[in-house]
Amino acid sequence: MLSAAVPSVVPPAAPERPPRARRRFALPSLLVAGFVAQVLVRLWLSRYHAGPVANPDETGYLAGARWLAGGPAADFSGTTFYRGGYPLLLAPIHWLTSDPATVYRLVVVAGSVAAATAFPLAYLLLRRFGIGRRGASALGFAAALAPPGLLFSGLALADAILPSIVLGWLLAVHDLVRRGPGRARAWPGARAGVLAGALAAYATAVHLRGTVVLAVLVVLMAGLVLARRGYGTAVLPGALVAAAVAATGWALNAAVSAALYPRGPRDLTALLVSRLTTPDGQAWALSGAAGQLWYLIAGTWGLAGVGLAGAAVVTVRRGPLARRVTAAALLAVTLGIAYASSAALPDEHRVGNYAYGRYLSCVAVAWMLAGLLVLVRARRAAALRHVAASAALLAATGGVAAWYAGDRLRRYAYIAFDFPETSFLSGVRDGLDLVATSRAALILLACLAAACLFARRRTRIVVATAVLAAVHVAFAADLAPKAPPAPATGWLHAPPPGGGFAVDTRVHWGIWVPLTHRVWWTALDLYDGRKQGPPPGACSALVPEDAGPPPAGWVATGEGGKGHGWTAWRDPACPASPRR
Repeated sequence: MLSAAVPSVVPPAAPERPPRARRRFALPSLLVAGFVAQVLVRLWLSRYHAGPVANPDETGYLAGARWLAGGPAADFSGTTFYRGGYPLLLAPIHWLTSDPATVYRLVVVAGSVAAATAFPLAYLLLRRFGIGRRGASALGFAAALAPPGLLFSGLALADAILPSIVLGWLLAVHDLVRRGPGRARAWPGARAGVLAGALAAYATAVHLRGTVVLAVLVVLMAGLVLARRGYGTAVLPGALVAAAVAATGWALNAAVSAALYPRGPRDLTALLVSRLTTPDGQAWALSGAAGQLWYLIAGTWGLAGVGLAGAAVVTVRRGPLARRVTAAALLAVTLGIAYASSAALPDEHRVGNYAYGRYLSCVAVAWMLAGLLVLVRARRAAALRHVAASAALLAATGGVAAWYAGDRLRRYAYIAFDFPETSFLSGVRDGLDLVATSRAALILLACLAAACLFARRRTRIVVATAVLAAVHVAFAADLAPKAPPAPATGWLHAPPPGGGFAVDTRVHWGIWVPLTHRVWWTALDLYDGRKQGPPPGACSALVPEDAGPPPAGWVATGEGGKGHGWTAWRDPACPASPRR
């Protein structure tokens, strides 16, 4: 009786969090953890990267970033124009430090973070196409580890950010079509239109491939306005933003061109016109496009072929308009980039002229997601038809590329950097084996398809994630450096800071272009050593090995020499005073 009369001093137990609320809380944490893991994987793979290796591309972007940050310019006249949209993102790094190695390491960090955003973007795309939260997070994580995202994130290349730009653009296109019509939803549609326009226009400032993305968006917006009523309120803001961003990007690139290409970049206009207007040029462009599509399918373990077949079916079949338009947009961008990049590519007497993966690397993750969607959602018979279509596409595109290239696939220069996926698939490190690569890609695709189609429908996503993750882990292990790189021999040591640095134009560009990044305090002064000595104000000079003795007042440093193609001179009267 007494105990019943005394009020309890023990507070009541807190109500248990409902399971649905716990799941809603756990999902953002899971996405953040996955994003961090994606960043860490990329940083681990590039832990030994301390300077540019893909020249002149990386050095061109780094020099552009340094100039945009207020540093010295450079002279890349007559070479490919490296646009300013990507260097603009790297410019703040040069405000933090001028040490070349530190700058490059921070660029690797920035690239890893940018490339890792493919995971949350892939998650959102899968959600738009009807995959549940858990399945989308698992599949998105595995797909975001696709080879291009691992390779290019550790380099100072625009390819580190283009895949995420494309994924974000596809999301915006989907939302523009789904939310655009009607005044009641004018704001969500306009917001999606603005994002799609901004991303497409910014892509044009990053790389020429972005021009294809913007062109597809313009056609898409015009088609929406003409074909369906109610899209004007969503399309108009996006079109205005696209025009403004594109104009800003054009001005940025004009300024970069004037500073870094004083005598103009390499002009490929005449070559492009010839390719587009002659039968031989069309044969080159179409076969090169086929070679790029072959590499895209093989380099995604056949999934891109499944996705291409699935996107074609979705585009022509009745269904949600947003999904049909998104699939058609991805198809148009892929085919447009493959054809246009091949048509504008000069014959450099290398194997990559005929089968190349870098230009379509920006759409590789998107097509991997499309292929996964088919395998985990389609009925067994339909999925098998898509797998067969992928095999046929792989054989057809590879056959066209091999037929046109002929023995040039063996005679021309093979650059291993261009073929990481095919080297992994075939095991051949010193050449391109189309047959072995295609066979290995089809075996992996067969394993993925069998694992998915013979599993219960509820467990398909789990099985697909496990198999794809295992393949990507194996690729990462193959790509990862086995030991720190050996110290470079026969190379120019870091020049002492201070004073001008002159380069005789007879020295091969492969020697002096990397110096553009390492000589951080001044622009390289190019001069013709056959007509004059090092120009006034120069304290160091890079000259051919057969240039003879240095002029009066200069001394040879003893670097380079016989067999290296260069040697170095130094004016001992110059003080070495770093100005960091």
